[in-house]
Amino acid sequence: MAGTTNIPAQETFLEEPKKLPDMLNVLTILTFVGSGIGILSSIWSCIRAQDSYDKMVEAQSKLDSMPDFAKKFMGPEVVEMTRRALENRIPIVILSLLSMGLCIYGAIQMRQFKKTGFTVYLIGELLPVVAGAIFIGVGTFGGLALIGYLIYAVFIILYATQLKYLK
Repeated sequence: MAGTTNIPAQETFLEEPKKLPDMLNVLTILTFVGSGIGILSSIWSCIRAQDSYDKMVEAQSKLDSMPDFAKKFMGPEVVEMTRRALENRIPIVILSLLSMGLCIYGAIQMRQFKKTGFTVYLIGELLPVVAGAIFIGVGTFGGLALIGYLIYAVFIILYATQLKYLK
């Protein structure tokens, strides 16, 4: 019949859009910023991999003259990890970019209140950890990398607290 209105459509039109919780808003914005920085950092690391390896080998020759705290960050294991990073720089950068893309996509999905976004984000956060262990070695689980892994864990936990708002 002409001229009839669809009342449910009008009701949804008149409803206010669902407001994004403040914590979820902040987390997703930080994810966008962090992933953007991660993309740039991954590309830069790939480009500078040979130079990083050369500097590490050079620093290894000066190990005796370094202070004790600096010696903890050096050694044959670190040179070997840097060599592996150089040799595997292409798969590492591809997986890093994929990881950052998954985190961004997951954050976008969560901003749209989709629970699947958390799963995508989680895969994006865990992918570089697994890739690092495969391509560089388990030595990536020590030193300053632990700070990065701690940040991953904090974000995963904070996002998990926001699952109650997602469908």
